Amino acid sequence: MSDTLPDVPATHDTIDGIPAPSANPALFGHPSVRSFLAQAYQSGHMHHALLLEGPQGVGKTTLAFHLAGHMLKHPVQRDAPLELSVPDFSVAPYRQIATGTHLAVLHISRPLDAKTGKFKTGITVDEIRRVTHFLNRTAHDGAWRIVIVDPADDMNRNAANALLKTLEEPPQRTLFILISHSSGRLLPTIRSRCQSIRFEGLERGDLLSALATIGLGADQVPDTEALVTHADGSVRKAALLVAFGGLEISQTIDAILTKPVFDVPKAQALGTALSGRDSEIQFDLFLEDIFSRIATKAREAAEKGAVAEANHWSTLWQDMQGEAREADAFNLDRKQSVLIFLDRMHRALRAS
Repeated sequence: MSDTLPDVPATHDTIDGIPAPSANPALFGHPSVRSFLAQAYQSGHMHHALLLEGPQGVGKTTLAFHLAGHMLKHPVQRDAPLELSVPDFSVAPYRQIATGTHLAVLHISRPLDAKTGKFKTGITVDEIRRVTHFLNRTAHDGAWRIVIVDPADDMNRNAANALLKTLEEPPQRTLFILISHSSGRLLPTIRSRCQSIRFEGLERGDLLSALATIGLGADQVPDTEALVTHADGSVRKAALLVAFGGLEISQTIDAILTKPVFDVPKAQALGTALSGRDSEIQFDLFLEDIFSRIATKAREAAEKGAVAEANHWSTLWQDMQGEAREADAFNLDRKQSVLIFLDRMHRALRAS
């Protein structure tokens, strides 16, 4: 599959073997969202700012680029089809979108730190200023201009405020597409100026089809069912689980959290395994797993009307998110973080 795609610049969430969203012709699931956006564009009722929110790795950014290509392929809205066009990377516009060289599409994401070789932890105001330059430079010809902020959650406050000014008075024929994995981190004023479109994790069949296209089908993965269970409908998460031992991490977490008594030796062993110099991705997978479990508990409690329980899990999620960010900012001992998070989660489960 990769042999047919153009080379694309690396981004902070690029995974070997998986095309970047801008260069991915395959989009699985979300049929109602795709139809809704195609029809909104054709009818001339497209909102000027879309907020695509939901779990990471379910196709939000890929769909954003598909929509951008569709709009540029069909600039006369009333003549556009009622289904999104499939990208064709044999033609110049789609190749330009894929490689980030199309003059009508601006993709904003975390910038690369030239000194460290790593991507910065957030989207800065300097990145958002590129939006103003982009729109000022290109607005004169009356063509569509599309800005994709990916993810908008990564904007710091100055960047968010700078974007807000543009959202309040958008130029004609401009579409903003904000990608959000955790929309609670967005300014309420930004949310209020966007049309929110919710994405859920891929259904089992769509997830299996997506995994097959990237070489993670039943004949390549020994335990496909375990992978589907732990992937939470996310192709990205499934790929990381396979590539970096995430299934084993999840299974170890299961073993620790299901025991009536906290298994300190097993937790210490996991902490040691995740604290190595080359274990950053494995540690991130551990955090994702823990936060996903807490979020699920909060959602389940809310759905059954247990407000106090839902608030408890929500507060725990916020507290542990803050602790994780602090541990990363101050380069604190990962092993200790693993032990603390597992112990807090274990105690919370016993108390619920």
